[in-house]
Amino acid sequence: MVGVSEAQEPGQQAPAARLPVGIPLLSLTLAAMMDDVHAHSGAVYLLAPDEPVLQMAVMAGLPRSFAAPWERVGLAAPIPVAEAARDRKLVWVGGEEEMARRFPRVAVVLPYPFSLAALPVASESTLYGAVFVTWPGGHAPELSDRERDHLTASCRRLATRLERAAQSGLPLRPEPDLLATPLIGNMSGTLGSVEATRMVARLPYGLCSLDVQGRVTFANPAATELLEVSADRLLGTQLWASVPWLNDPVYEDRYRGALFSQQVTSFVALRPPADWLSFRMYPSTTGLSVRISRARAVAEMARAAPGPGDAPSRLVTITQVLSMAGALTEAVGVQDVVQLVADEIAPAVGCQALVLLGTRGGRLRVLGHRGYPDAHMVEQFDGLPLDSTTPGAQALTSGVPAFFESREQLERLYPARPATPDGFASWAFLPLIASGRPVGTCVLAYAEPHGFPADERAVLTSLGGLVALALERALLYDAKHQLAHGLQAALLPHSLPPLPGIDAAARYLPGTRGMDIGGDFYDVVPTGGQAAAVIGDVQGHNVTAAGLMGQLRTAVRAYTAVGQSPQEVMASTNRLLIDLGSDLFASCLYLRLDPARGRAVMARAGHPPPLLRRPDGRVRVLDLAGGPLLGIDGAAGYPTTEVALTPGSVLALYTDGLIESPGVDIEDALADLGRRLAEAGDLPLDELADTLVRHEAAEERDDDVALLLLRARG
Repeated sequence: MVGVSEAQEPGQQAPAARLPVGIPLLSLTLAAMMDDVHAHSGAVYLLAPDEPVLQMAVMAGLPRSFAAPWERVGLAAPIPVAEAARDRKLVWVGGEEEMARRFPRVAVVLPYPFSLAALPVASESTLYGAVFVTWPGGHAPELSDRERDHLTASCRRLATRLERAAQSGLPLRPEPDLLATPLIGNMSGTLGSVEATRMVARLPYGLCSLDVQGRVTFANPAATELLEVSADRLLGTQLWASVPWLNDPVYEDRYRGALFSQQVTSFVALRPPADWLSFRMYPSTTGLSVRISRARAVAEMARAAPGPGDAPSRLVTITQVLSMAGALTEAVGVQDVVQLVADEIAPAVGCQALVLLGTRGGRLRVLGHRGYPDAHMVEQFDGLPLDSTTPGAQALTSGVPAFFESREQLERLYPARPATPDGFASWAFLPLIASGRPVGTCVLAYAEPHGFPADERAVLTSLGGLVALALERALLYDAKHQLAHGLQAALLPHSLPPLPGIDAAARYLPGTRGMDIGGDFYDVVPTGGQAAAVIGDVQGHNVTAAGLMGQLRTAVRAYTAVGQSPQEVMASTNRLLIDLGSDLFASCLYLRLDPARGRAVMARAGHPPPLLRRPDGRVRVLDLAGGPLLGIDGAAGYPTTEVALTPGSVLALYTDGLIESPGVDIEDALADLGRRLAEAGDLPLDELADTLVRHEAAEERDDDVALLLLRARG
């Protein structure tokens, strides 16, 4: 702990050596700051010595557990105190809706009505930390000039004192948090403690007193009777810890909400087997007073409660929100996000339909929808300009959510909106803001008129932030996915040309993981009365591999067109790959087909051997001569092998993705491919190709797959 001398003339600074030690500087500064602006809680953070992290040094007014997720905060974290520190400016959050919109992480954990100001503690050259203070929900929407000046001056003075302490080498020792405690003395004008106890003992309802930690400090006999717990078991414990049927996060959340918002809060709870009790909490900065009575009206409703088949009411708890956040991290593409919102969020908030809107070319675009009986009703959103006077467009462009409890309210505020009788009665339009920019709007529709209280609006706005992050990732993934497929499609043949005496069919399957792009390629080239065919696989699964694959395919066509023999085509392609300076290798299989003479000449560079199915149905693996992978040795030679190709024979050329899979021996996989080729070899060539890749098309694949089938006509 360090302190400063208070007995100095205005404008003078106390000598650093005379700073008294032992005074809790941070606690006293925070207490004075809160008193100046009538705040009810706050905390001081100090910047960690060797890392961009703010560490909570002291908290006042509320238990530290309320801010447990933010004990240590990275300077880049999207929360108010971190933003205040990194931008060196005051950050003001005027209420729970603004908190949910700007800082959804905080709103998810603290969905209560309160205002917050965060300020940096910094000198002209050095950042020391940050401070936040909060007010209950009744604070004005804006921070007053007086409050702003008091807070700014207090943080400036604290920075000066920390600077002096640092210059003097005085370390800051741990300081206790400041939790308000009940007054004990100076109770003139009130009943004495003995008479007060007698008075509350005579009351027909239960009374409990809780400190700010939620621990019971007093309970009258009626309270112990209603709770069915003795006084010695209650005192010093938290209600939800000592009363088994109150051990539910929902009830603890009511205590947190009352203490944080400083507003009277009530709830009812079922005391087994069938007695309902009413709890009403009256908060102050020193703790809470709790009145407990029998909830007769609720008990009457319980006796006439709906049967088991009726739908229960829903409450979106923090646990549910965190569960939804976890589910949304699993979404890959946009349609995954739509499905998860429909499966996870829509049932939790009780809506019956939803639309997810994005933007393209300055207009709204429907990304997906669920729950609409007629899909044409959703078309009203598609193509609307972003500057149109519609709730979906305005929510996206303004970043402000819109809630309509009835159709009349919607039509009154948006009379120019196209009227479409979709059968719904209430709507929530949630802007989806990610990385500081709008990415879309989530529209939730309710079949019945639906009120949107402040706490529900805050939760829905927070959920919109979670959906926005998932949607941003999904849009990026889909864009990369389309780019990959577009690039792959451009590099592979759009169709196979007719070949003299040969029927051909090909299939390509991209990998199902990563960017869905690879280096597998195939091609067929007519050459007068003959034909050439090639299949290959460039090492890697990225844009570099795909680009190199396109160069090799072009080179093979060029070398074929100038009349090179199979071994010359392979050698020339090998030298080209080395000349390109790439560190990638490639396997390749090249064939020169002469159907008139019934033969095929093949050259192989480290590629899997082809399969030959004879007209009688027998299949054999062709044992071909060959050389090393392309791109290894510029002087490598590639000998050829001549194979008889009688009418009706089928050659199956493939890449390793067709026969390699985790846990499967490659010889077994090759034998299985040969068996399928033998059984289905008489099918039309396109059907045969589909049959051979059907299993791979239905499975997850790390590698891409290429298949080229060639059948000699009779």
